[in-house]
Amino acid sequence: MEKTILEMRGITKTFPGVKALQDVTLEVREGEIHAIVGENGAGKSTLMKVLSGVYPHGTYSGDIHFLGQECRFSGIHDSEKVGIVIIHQELALVPLLSIAENIFLGNEQAHYGVIDWNVVRSRAARLLERVGLREHPDTLITNIGVGKQQLVEIAKALSKEVKLLILDEPTASLSEKDSDALLSLLVDFKQKGIASILISHKLNEVGKVADRITVLRDGKTIETLDAQDISEARIITSMVGRSLDDRFPARTPDIGETIFEVKDWVVHHPQHADRRIVKGVNLSVRKGEVVGIAGLMGAGRTEFAMSVFGKSYGQGISGEVFLHGRKIDTSTVDRAVSHGIAYATEDRKTFGLNLIDHIKHNITIANLDAVSKAGVLDDMRELNAANDYRKRTNIRSSSVYQITGNLSGGNQQKVVLSKWLFSAPDMLILDEPTRGIDVGAKYEIYTIINRLADEGKGVLVISSEMPELLGICDRIYVMNEGRVVGELPAAEASQEKIMRMIVHGEARKAS
Repeated sequence: MEKTILEMRGITKTFPGVKALQDVTLEVREGEIHAIVGENGAGKSTLMKVLSGVYPHGTYSGDIHFLGQECRFSGIHDSEKVGIVIIHQELALVPLLSIAENIFLGNEQAHYGVIDWNVVRSRAARLLERVGLREHPDTLITNIGVGKQQLVEIAKALSKEVKLLILDEPTASLSEKDSDALLSLLVDFKQKGIASILISHKLNEVGKVADRITVLRDGKTIETLDAQDISEARIITSMVGRSLDDRFPARTPDIGETIFEVKDWVVHHPQHADRRIVKGVNLSVRKGEVVGIAGLMGAGRTEFAMSVFGKSYGQGISGEVFLHGRKIDTSTVDRAVSHGIAYATEDRKTFGLNLIDHIKHNITIANLDAVSKAGVLDDMRELNAANDYRKRTNIRSSSVYQITGNLSGGNQQKVVLSKWLFSAPDMLILDEPTRGIDVGAKYEIYTIINRLADEGKGVLVISSEMPELLGICDRIYVMNEGRVVGELPAAEASQEKIMRMIVHGEARKAS
């Protein structure tokens, strides 16, 4: 039996009004890939922040033993010294520094206060080789994709003589190809004796590589499963405390006339005017209809949505937008919103929310006129509106005065949806609405989408998860390299048909 290298016993962590962790236990063995799963708010990230010293000893109760020694970390540098390195979901890289500079940032290779750049580059090159990255060490971070940036973070961890690598949602923003490459790397590390803790909502990935899985629910340890006992059904039942026989809530569509239409939409790259990113897209959504856009990373889906919503992306934009059969001007965000169009961004933390403000202000910010009198904000009207939408979308929080950045990912997404629902739109564009959230929260988001369609609104969903599009949409467009290459009724669609359209550009019109 493998040697246990990490023991966490009786870990309890409390925030004002919330017990985030309650008597949690966790054991990790040498050279093991140990997954931690649970709904948003279950305590996964909090537990890892306790382990890595982000929450220092004294701010929690319980014991941590690593490699046979009791650990009382006062900060993240203490945990790194013993070989525990955490890679957060939001990558901690400096875009305008090189790969080599990022790898050794805070761990500079210097003699008498002077950095030895030859050592930096040669060591960086060896580390990049270990993670399978062929980029030159002097390449700027801003010039490589998210998948490669993840590998740079891992190379940075290896530079610190990592013995236990913690990865928090490492594949949330990656393509399937990049995700597979990262998971293969964890398996390679396992063979070299490096243990990994993997936090992920993608249960298929967890089942593929994990030796054991620990399930957390409501801040408590529910169970730890060995590889032979792992199944998605078992994990989901443990995570949510009930069986989710149907991942997608049932809906009987009541589809009416065309509510939203885009014709001959063309968008050029914001920096390179000669590059067309969106190439003559035509698209429509009917009243009460949920329409999906499928495609691989780089297909132009987000660029299309952002450019329609107030020309938030690109230059040299041409084409026409119609709402209820009338041509409308969406050249600014204010104009798009005033016409009844809402866009929930895929990057909620950067563009969708003010994380340092409370829920109340985030919900009302897109429609302040509705909670104002003669241009003066009415605090009571705003409070009532925020409480109403908190209840409608089931935002789990102590109150609407809770800081939005302290919410789980799923609840943050509900705040984003509440903000746009409060603007009373006729047409909602939802870009990756369930990215990085658990199956239970996803179900709630799907229920909200169904309710919007039942109210007669048009809903356009962009998603990288094909099963999601197949499960919630009435019709699906397929995009590739900036063009619509196919269109299918959801009843006739399948992952194979969608991939065939992407690969071969086989367009098929919906009846």
